[in-house]
Amino acid sequence: MAVKCRVKDYYAIRLANRPGTGAGALAALRRAGVALEAVHAFPEGRGCQMDLVPTRRASFLRAALAAGLRPSRRKQALLIEGDDRTGALAGVLEKLAADSVNVTAVTGVRAGKGRFGAILWVKPRDLRRACKALGARA
Repeated sequence: MAVKCRVKDYYAIRLANRPGTGAGALAALRRAGVALEAVHAFPEGRGCQMDLVPTRRASFLRAALAAGLRPSRRKQALLIEGDDRTGALAGVLEKLAADSVNVTAVTGVRAGKGRFGAILWVKPRDLRRACKALGARA
């Protein structure tokens, strides 16, 4: 399978940087039946930011608000999937570099069974160019 790239909506939530806050947020979404395609969390200021890529936006927003999570406005990132091989993610980043697209952040993982996945962020002004470089629709 070739590398597949999709533009996905995501939402950031801010949490306290304490044990269990991320688990609590994800548990609330699980109880509401919210499916997530990606989660990325990192320290931000005195707290933590968790970026969540829901499968279904409306159900995510209802559940997040009901749980008091206060999601950000809708943002967009690129979700990458493909066959795992040495340098697979490097090839994706090389395509973006060739079109002068700067990647703000990237997280890549082996997905098992010969697959890999990644989520990458570019500035909103660069999204269309990134999509063109990777064969995705904006």
